[in-house]
Amino acid sequence: MKTARSEELFARAQARIPGGVNSPVRAFRSVGGVPRFIERGEGSRIFDVDGNSYIDYVGSWGPLLLGHRPQPVMDALREAMEAGTSFGAPTEREVELAELISQIVPSMEMLRLVNSGTEATMSALRVARGFTGRDLTIKFEGCYHGHVDSLLVKAGSGMATLGIADTAGVPKGFAETAIALPYNSISAVEQAFAERGAQIAAVIVEPVVGNMGCVLPAPGFLEALRGLTTRHGALLIFDEVMTGFRVALGGAQQRFGIKPDLTTLGKIIGGGLPIAAYGGRADIMRKVAPLGPVYQAGTLSGNPLSVAAGLAMLRYLASHPELYELLEARGAQLTAWTPPGTTINRVGAMFTLFFSPDPVTDWDSAKKCDTERFGRFFHFMLERGVYLAPSQFEAAFLSAAHTEEDIRDTVAAAREFFNG
Repeated sequence: MKTARSEELFARAQARIPGGVNSPVRAFRSVGGVPRFIERGEGSRIFDVDGNSYIDYVGSWGPLLLGHRPQPVMDALREAMEAGTSFGAPTEREVELAELISQIVPSMEMLRLVNSGTEATMSALRVARGFTGRDLTIKFEGCYHGHVDSLLVKAGSGMATLGIADTAGVPKGFAETAIALPYNSISAVEQAFAERGAQIAAVIVEPVVGNMGCVLPAPGFLEALRGLTTRHGALLIFDEVMTGFRVALGGAQQRFGIKPDLTTLGKIIGGGLPIAAYGGRADIMRKVAPLGPVYQAGTLSGNPLSVAAGLAMLRYLASHPELYELLEARGAQLTAWTPPGTTINRVGAMFTLFFSPDPVTDWDSAKKCDTERFGRFFHFMLERGVYLAPSQFEAAFLSAAHTEEDIRDTVAAAREFFNG
């Protein structure tokens, strides 16, 4: 496999961009080698600058539920571009997108569009603190909620990949507002509320974790969070940046039947363009300026191109419910065989192959994985045209564009590795 052009570009990038990449996990730091510079995508595949083709299970880290360049999204973008790229003023499509999100995710009675998942979670926490008058947040070890200062305590994702426990540059006082607990431990949450319940503004959780690999909630865990927050006057925030519209049309809250107070969305709601949202109960969201005292703003919030792409994506998903049955079937087909010495976690169209023979239910069990062997597997699959996330601690994503042939080829390559 040729890589000369990617190597040349990576060398140039490292002189001007920290680590040569604009998001840390893209650097291949944990698996070694040179990241592939991508030139274009089509359906289930991406093509790099050296002309190599890959079956793509990264999918831009989750947004591309319909694959690369889906026709409804591309058509909507062409139409929107004719009108202009940004106005800094309200547009009709912003209203339509907010109405559609609220219709699909009923817990989001009111919502605000922002530009990234990080911005959404940061804003949701600020609203929770403003609404409750409290300062503390419960989060869970291995869950990543964007690079929000107070939430970079025992975070997953790129920090887990790079072995960074707690990032530099976060004042101690910020970090002390977060209580980091083991994911899936109801007793730990009960104890935290027993000790500091009157100070806890919110519990924020990935209802299905995607940032220490795909980790599912244990039976009763999400229900316990709902009950404890309600009893103690705290808010329950579902970070559905990754799971929203992926594990079900209405996200994890639909799949598991839990209604949070606030929700953050991203990725899929932009159809591949930068956009996110936070929202929830109307009485809480009325605290947001200009209605209330909690200030949050963004020059490019509700960008016309992102909104147009998001509307096209969500309208397509809402009108094609059979898509989720297809994704479920494709996911089951891809993960039917568990290689020896590994564990596979999957929910809907997201999954992780963990290089550990034991169940992975939290960060302590995830970090026991054999990351060196994963690195060998990653490069073996890459050489055979299968593009996975360059980290043991990231979820992989299926799209509606993945074919049965794609899946057969992927499984065949994996079998070759484990039988070799």
